[in-house]
Amino acid sequence: MATPPPPHGPYPYAQQYGQPPTGPSAQPPTGLYARQPHPAPYATAPGCELCGARPAVRATVRGHQGILFLMRFLSRSAVFCRSCGLATYREMSAKTLWQGWWSPLSVVITPITLLANLGPRARFRKLAAPAGGFRPSLDPGRSLLRRPEALLFLVPMALVVLAIPTLFVLGAFVEGAGIGKTPTLAVGDCVRNEGDWHDQDLEVVACGSADAQYLVTRRLDEPEDTCADGELLADLEYSPDKATVSCLAPVR
Repeated sequence: MATPPPPHGPYPYAQQYGQPPTGPSAQPPTGLYARQPHPAPYATAPGCELCGARPAVRATVRGHQGILFLMRFLSRSAVFCRSCGLATYREMSAKTLWQGWWSPLSVVITPITLLANLGPRARFRKLAAPAGGFRPSLDPGRSLLRRPEALLFLVPMALVVLAIPTLFVLGAFVEGAGIGKTPTLAVGDCVRNEGDWHDQDLEVVACGSADAQYLVTRRLDEPEDTCADGELLADLEYSPDKATVSCLAPVR
């Protein structure tokens, strides 16, 4: 049997087994080895569920409402483009700023909700401008801190911040002036009781004035000491050591 002649050409075996030729005489590959077109950017990525634009990312934006002893937890979970995501974040966060404080637990939950929304916000801001949608994207509008809802929140918070040092100043003034302090009674003082004898509110006054009701006659320093008949007992808080009873005799 005759042996077939060897195949001719520079790459016989490569052509026989279907491998692409190489070298200066090689032709551009066709068929299986032809260069495939690169897919368009974001062609396979999901589009925004609100406008269809790309690029887009899946995220959840949250909101909160407090109504006395009731609360509502709000959320929007979808695939958002940059514009629709920022619009949703700003709308829900702005509403939370003025609707989220009106129940006891909401005072704690509202700041947590606002901080949680910073995560989706950062993801939206990293996206490129939306393109290729089937409808216009949502308008993000003003930034959160430039909206009226944010001003309604910032004004009371600023007042609270200013009120803290004001309270410290008033407290120091009241303490220095002795306003609201319980007086220490000394023997010979005249007092007036603005309360009742179960809840005394004694005030030291001039003995010659019409306001004087009782005279401090003695202190019961020893266990065997007693007040005279008809005298009343001052509360312990009016003594220097907060442990000694003073005797009060009516002056009229």
